[in-house]
Amino acid sequence: MKAIILLSSVALIPIIVQPANAQTPQQPAVQATPPSANAATTGEIQQKQNLHQRFPEPQPQPEVQSAPAVIPQLDTETDDEGQISTFNEFGQTATAQSAFFDNLGTNGRTCFTCHQLTDGMGLGQANATNRFNADPNDPLFRLIDGATCPDDDVSTPAAQAQAYSLLTAKGLIRISLPLQAGFQFQIVSVQDTNGSDCNNNPTTGVTGPQTGFVNFYRRPIPSTSLGFDSNIMWDTREPSLEHQAIDAELTHSQAAQAPSNGQVDNIVDFETAVFTAQSLDTGLAGISVAGAGDLTGADGSGATGGPQTLVQQLRSFHTGINNPFGGNGQQNAAFAGSGPQFNPDGQGFNPAIFNIYNAFGPNQGGNTQVASNSPVAASSQGGATDPQTQARQALFRGQQVFNTVQFQITGVPGVNDVQGQASITGTCGTCHNSPNVGNFTSDVTMDTGVTAVNAPNGASSNLDESGLPVFTVLCTAGPMAGQTFTVTDLGVAMTSGQCADIGKTKVPVIRGIAARSPYFHNGAALEITNLVQFYNTRFNIGLTAQQQADLEVFLEAQ
Repeated sequence: MKAIILLSSVALIPIIVQPANAQTPQQPAVQATPPSANAATTGEIQQKQNLHQRFPEPQPQPEVQSAPAVIPQLDTETDDEGQISTFNEFGQTATAQSAFFDNLGTNGRTCFTCHQLTDGMGLGQANATNRFNADPNDPLFRLIDGATCPDDDVSTPAAQAQAYSLLTAKGLIRISLPLQAGFQFQIVSVQDTNGSDCNNNPTTGVTGPQTGFVNFYRRPIPSTSLGFDSNIMWDTREPSLEHQAIDAELTHSQAAQAPSNGQVDNIVDFETAVFTAQSLDTGLAGISVAGAGDLTGADGSGATGGPQTLVQQLRSFHTGINNPFGGNGQQNAAFAGSGPQFNPDGQGFNPAIFNIYNAFGPNQGGNTQVASNSPVAASSQGGATDPQTQARQALFRGQQVFNTVQFQITGVPGVNDVQGQASITGTCGTCHNSPNVGNFTSDVTMDTGVTAVNAPNGASSNLDESGLPVFTVLCTAGPMAGQTFTVTDLGVAMTSGQCADIGKTKVPVIRGIAARSPYFHNGAALEITNLVQFYNTRFNIGLTAQQQADLEVFLEAQ
């Protein structure tokens, strides 16, 4: 359970129908974690167990999460852009025999509660809203982390709506992490803007500059395609998928005891066996009614979208592959125009991160390096008259925008400071560099400005940060002593204790994102349009209206 904030009960027992000769799914390497990270996960468990006793769920007994009896090897669901598909490389899933779909805690939740097939094994805001409107007692809505605070009033329908407002508005779950005496920073003030005052209540929040618990609100990361992840959780606090599974069971599902080793192994086997991606486009961003149609190549187009190709992609993946920054801390010349040709596997950085829609290009994929603003790319905007071809050409152009449009990366902790360069010439693939997947392939975390109350260049105007707490943080030790930060989330700093990590998060996989809006760890980008506009403003990329539209439809077809 890597990239999953596994808000559900992290399951246990065999989940998949595996052939006897099936290979063990590839899993991310176990990360060495500092003592402060271990203290963060331990403190989170203890705090939620204490709050569970102090603020029990209201009666009657909670409902139990339902699930389909059998999930086929290739499951396909409808989403706003067409269809999202999840593929299990080992076969179909009998949910009655799978702990991923079993109620192993005390509040009716299962892993499936927050990791839904309809949402690409994640949780979309629309899903949360629809479930609340249908039944406010759905297992998703539990005080322990679904409400803005565990002491929220849920005695009336209006009170329930307020208590679960961040979950229904942005798909956010509350995470409570302990402040620690050895941290290089202290909390100066917290402004809770959601009406709960959870961070200022000494029972549920901060009790002093370096004591008590800090409450953040974060999106569940999808429990799919986990073999590509180099960091576990947004703030990297978990050392392994197994450890994360145990912690999720004890917190989100409020289990009375930890799952057994065998159960944990089985849940991790399932989660590392499933892959998710968009498989059908029925009309991207209003470009056409017909849309691009099949994205998998099943119709003979040559496209390689959809989830099945990710299985083979994982076979060639390893941590650090296609990292644009060398192990010696210098930048790769292929991407920046300076520095050595260096990559952990010796292959050098390839800026053509995605090639899944090469077949939709003007030369049917023959020219994979054509710049998005070149005459060749421009020619793909005209000529075709049928809507499907036009939509497919837009996907190709969007892929080229992602791969080739350069801009200056500035002011990004985790990138500029680590590389010792105030400005780095890069592309979307500088940070989203995993081939045909789009996360960062090394255990790099960064802060592009999403957690800042006022991001550079006014980029925050493209985000909706309403309801998020605002923390004023003072660095009191280390090389950044004396500096003050105003952020909505402290990010990796809560696991490392370092001022340099304030606001940093992992770079997630982007396949299948159309099914699970909103975006970023805090749900501040309500739609892909907002996400693209944020980066275009933040880095002064200067995308034309055509480039922005093409990039959006490309991301929607992931």
